[in-house]
Amino acid sequence: MREKDFDIKNPRKKFQKTERVPPEGYECANDFFEDMYMDNDMIWMGQNTNHLHDDTIADAMIEAIKEKNYCKYPAPEGFSELKQLILDDLGLKDLEVLLTSGATESLYLVMQALLEPEDNVILSDPGYFIIGDFANRFADEARYVPIYYEENDYKLTPELLRKNMDENTRMVILIDPLNPLGSGYNEDELKEFAEIAKENDLYLLHDVTYKDFAQEHFNMEDYAPGQTLTIYSFSKIFGMAGLRIGGVISSKPIIDSIKNAVVNDLGVNIISQYGAIAGLKSKPKWFESMRETCFENQRLIKEMIDPIEGVFLPVYPSQANMMVIDLSGAGIDPKVMSNYLVDKKLFTREGEYTSEEFGDRYLRISFSIPTEEIKVFCEEFPKAVEALRTK
Repeated sequence: MREKDFDIKNPRKKFQKTERVPPEGYECANDFFEDMYMDNDMIWMGQNTNHLHDDTIADAMIEAIKEKNYCKYPAPEGFSELKQLILDDLGLKDLEVLLTSGATESLYLVMQALLEPEDNVILSDPGYFIIGDFANRFADEARYVPIYYEENDYKLTPELLRKNMDENTRMVILIDPLNPLGSGYNEDELKEFAEIAKENDLYLLHDVTYKDFAQEHFNMEDYAPGQTLTIYSFSKIFGMAGLRIGGVISSKPIIDSIKNAVVNDLGVNIISQYGAIAGLKSKPKWFESMRETCFENQRLIKEMIDPIEGVFLPVYPSQANMMVIDLSGAGIDPKVMSNYLVDKKLFTREGEYTSEEFGDRYLRISFSIPTEEIKVFCEEFPKAVEALRTK
């Protein structure tokens, strides 16, 4: 049958989703990311991934594969040992852990299970657009609060929350430390957020994906028990981004509600679970040295940036494994900079990926990579600024 003999259905798209605009020369973002992934010479500073691990986690997964453990379905809610290790890592007790295929699935399930059509959700801009996309599917509004200002330390503050919430606000999103800026929250700030949540019957979603890179970190769960959802990821500190494993931690009634929304009833990837267990058990052996490498890497970046006119780091030191470089004073479009650096085998991300309002100001870079590669970036970036600077 020829194409003209039948109609091709063209269903409407039910949900809003932030568009991933591909760089010039690519028809779709997936083609661009595939090219980055396949290029073994590319220095990977564009996705906040961690490239500093030894073979401990990999060896555990290889052993599980050799034993053909993947031939069996896993326990549908995951290994009990792994869930207990997650609680121990957070220093939490008497809570439930729901394992998911990456922290992103946890975010989706939380929004689906807990939000109603009349609700709104408070997020920051800059922030992590995927959370807002999910919130828009199940609530009335994802309400982005502009935070790219020195006066509020480049983060959502309790004062900004009070100014932007109303009687329909149901959930507050705290990415702590914040992707993309690297700003983090102190204990007093979390306590004040907790008081607001108690006064207004709010959920507090505390995404702690980057907690292990912070100089100091606190659990929102300690201040707002029964109202907090802690989002946990293995993608960053454990270097397991491609293995898609994470989870959400909360009280039993909340987790029971989220379980009701689960689609993946046959369990999380079994090989990833073996890797996650090995990562948590071995963490004391490599944790401090990895952090020291990351602190040294961002120090080198700061030392390189400081002398460059019109370019600065809004947040330093970063509490995550990424930071942003503000290029606005040099008149450089971050997308142009990102494309330029790709040609130098340096994969970075333009700001529009994490902010509609401020994305034309900054480039996001991650630094949990070998220091030798950071030194390449520190050599090439000043040259790029001079080549692209507005005359």
